[in-house]
Amino acid sequence: MLRPVPGTPVTFRWRKWNGGTHWVHACTYLGSDEHGDWFGQRPGDRSNRPGRDFVATHPCVMLLPPVGEWVLTMNAPPHPTRVYIDIAWDARWDEGGEPTAIDMDLDVVDSATRGIWIDDRDEWDEHRVAYGYPREIVAELEALAVDLEAAVTAHRPPFDAPTAAHWLGILASLPAPAAP
Repeated sequence: MLRPVPGTPVTFRWRKWNGGTHWVHACTYLGSDEHGDWFGQRPGDRSNRPGRDFVATHPCVMLLPPVGEWVLTMNAPPHPTRVYIDIAWDARWDEGGEPTAIDMDLDVVDSATRGIWIDDRDEWDEHRVAYGYPREIVAELEALAVDLEAAVTAHRPPFDAPTAAHWLGILASLPAPAAP
């Protein structure tokens, strides 16, 4: 699939395993590197899901890697959460040219106030039963979360500060979108 031109607005759509709507992020396509495709949100960009609407106060960049099992978000300082990885399924570009993924509940977080940990294990335990996640996917994603936690702890690219700074710099260099 052809990718949009860097600077193009895109919508990143998340859903849950049962097909229900989850987060929808207004983003800007930034480009790609050896890790995958990068997107950014500027202060003022919106993210929403049923029952929640969020306006970004800090810039962030998101990575859609080719593996389809996770999506990375790295926030610019002084945001207290440096890294947030959504464990996913079927993370990809859809036929309409938009990024999409299934949120699988587990997250790997690196927070200035709490450190690095795997979050939402309670939601994972509840949803893997309620939604009937296949056992092989459960085992694969639980192991993946542990591996990603180790990679974040070691600050291996793309989970390192220089990679985030590079893509945040690209986001900052793009012209601001025209007012509606």
